[in-house]
Amino acid sequence: MSSSVSAPATATARRALPDAPFLLAARGERPARLPVWFMRQAGRSLPEYRELRAGTAMLDACFDPEMLAEITLQPVRRHGVDAAILFSDIVVPLKAAGLDIDIVAGTGPVVAGPVRDAAAVAALPELDAEQVVPVAEGIRLLVERLGDTPLIGFAGAPFTLASYLIEGGPSRNHERTKALMHSEPAVWHALAGKLADIALGFLRVQIAAGVDAIQLFDSWAGALSPRDYREFVLPHSAKVFAGVADAGVPRIHFGVGTGELLSDLRDAGPDVVGVDWRVPLDEAVRRLTATRPGSAPVVQGNLDPALLFGSWPVLEAEVRRIAEEGRAAAGHIFNLGHGVLPDTDPEVITRVVELVHSL
Repeated sequence: MSSSVSAPATATARRALPDAPFLLAARGERPARLPVWFMRQAGRSLPEYRELRAGTAMLDACFDPEMLAEITLQPVRRHGVDAAILFSDIVVPLKAAGLDIDIVAGTGPVVAGPVRDAAAVAALPELDAEQVVPVAEGIRLLVERLGDTPLIGFAGAPFTLASYLIEGGPSRNHERTKALMHSEPAVWHALAGKLADIALGFLRVQIAAGVDAIQLFDSWAGALSPRDYREFVLPHSAKVFAGVADAGVPRIHFGVGTGELLSDLRDAGPDVVGVDWRVPLDEAVRRLTATRPGSAPVVQGNLDPALLFGSWPVLEAEVRRIAEEGRAAAGHIFNLGHGVLPDTDPEVITRVVELVHSL
């Protein structure tokens, strides 16, 4: 499959948001306030989300322009965050392309026919931009309704998508994935290359529709050693970032448990490196700078989502610490070290936003 997946012919003019704190920080500048948004801010922790989506399957909601727009807007209205992130899922382009994949409550993405050999890789469908037109339509609705709040689009990185396809669903050890990588590297690279093209095509559609930034989620990359990451993953993620470089929108890269991979994640080509809660931001900056002296990074993160369940004095101290540690970077976007947990009190999230904006 070629990486030149075409976007819909009717591209939306991107909004001019010169004063948006999120975009300024993403470009390494110091905005008037520290910007904050949260991964998984749209969705399961909000009662208005549960009410709206009652009776609608997750993936069906992702292909309903009006519903995905409304769900994306809900946390912006409630919390006053500095960016919206598109309500979607990393398997959306796979589903759109025709793969038999579903999101099972309490489990996650489940693949009916796992991809574990050369024949299965060869049979993988390509993504046509027309297959994700409902997503583009939802983005256009958001561009009209978000005012001066930036919109982040996203896709799953090739390794994480490949892990779901090979394992057949979520995996603790990624044993089949790692075995395929090492025992049949040609098959692995063919699969990862196809998935890079699908992710790139999906991001191009989102950019053409008007998103203001993109994030590539490599959720499970932390399961890899640096050597394996560089050999089997880095070239494919780099292809995705390079493929959207000419769009001129900030590009963010994030993975869980990637403290040992931070410099490698940066080498993939993002403008911003997301950091989970396991590594303090000032230490993350040190690691990111060690391989590029004189080139201060922009970081995003990294409050432990579990601390949103703690007492306010503890939470406030952690927020202040992270904001202070983030000053070591060229730019800092406050976020969690992973996504909002389902039972999080929305009022606590709002209070954290207010605190971050006061710092």
